[in-house]
Amino acid sequence: MTALNAPHFHDDDRAREYLESIRWPDGPVCPHCGVLGSHYQLEGKAHRKGLYKCCEKECRKQFSVTVGTVFERSHIPLSKWLAAAYLMCSSKKGISAHQLHRTLGVTYKTAWFLAHRIRFAMADFAKSERMGSGGGVVEADETYIGRKPGRHRARGWGHKNTVFTLVERDGTARSFHITGKMFNGIKKALRENVSPDARLATDEARMYRKIAKQCAEHMTVNHSQDEYVRGEASTNTIEGFFSVFKRGMNGVYQHCSSDHLHRYLAEFDFRYNHRAALEVDDTQRTVDALAGIGGKRLTYRSID
Repeated sequence: MTALNAPHFHDDDRAREYLESIRWPDGPVCPHCGVLGSHYQLEGKAHRKGLYKCCEKECRKQFSVTVGTVFERSHIPLSKWLAAAYLMCSSKKGISAHQLHRTLGVTYKTAWFLAHRIRFAMADFAKSERMGSGGGVVEADETYIGRKPGRHRARGWGHKNTVFTLVERDGTARSFHITGKMFNGIKKALRENVSPDARLATDEARMYRKIAKQCAEHMTVNHSQDEYVRGEASTNTIEGFFSVFKRGMNGVYQHCSSDHLHRYLAEFDFRYNHRAALEVDDTQRTVDALAGIGGKRLTYRSID
């Protein structure tokens, strides 16, 4: 029996109950006023299953488990939403919208939008704790992918989108699509996400010499001289992250416009931050993704 044989991937009522257990472990919470437990369930033929009404005097609004989430007002069966989330979370290099549309039996347009909503749920907007706190090692590097709007393909990377990533060893990754001047964008990302007492590991690129002064230590390796490891100085961890990212973008997704690149970065960051090496299996990874659907809405007009 495979994980996809689970009842919540095939029955919408079981899917709703499964999602309720993830979003409301202590009971239903009104998404309008945030009150826990002050509600009653609406029953009868006039109401769909899983519909509640808040008892708070100032609220009195109806709600379900999908209200206030990326699933709100969707006509796609909830069981298909959960199946899509599992497929995206369990595929190390991602799964294309064409594959989703064939597997789930929905149109390509629906699968494309569905996948973007799930990526939006995966995004970590808080990023409150800085990386490398307590003297930890943070690796930093940039890579180039795709093509900028209006730019013709040429030698080098000037026509490509710049992706900058930070990876804390034995920890998490954070990726950024640098849209302006590269130096300013990377400097801003480092200042906002890396702790001053972190030890930064980069390659020999000259721009890091000045940027890295905000960190406690700057370690470099010279790739042009075939140097890849020197003591704790190494960028092998982040190179491994880029390896998976590029295989997914070039081999699975094949094309990504600049407007949507940040959502794909959120997807790869999420899977890396909930990887098997951190003792997170496919099911738990899916649960973690579904836990992030609250407070997020994404309409087709805003994504197109």
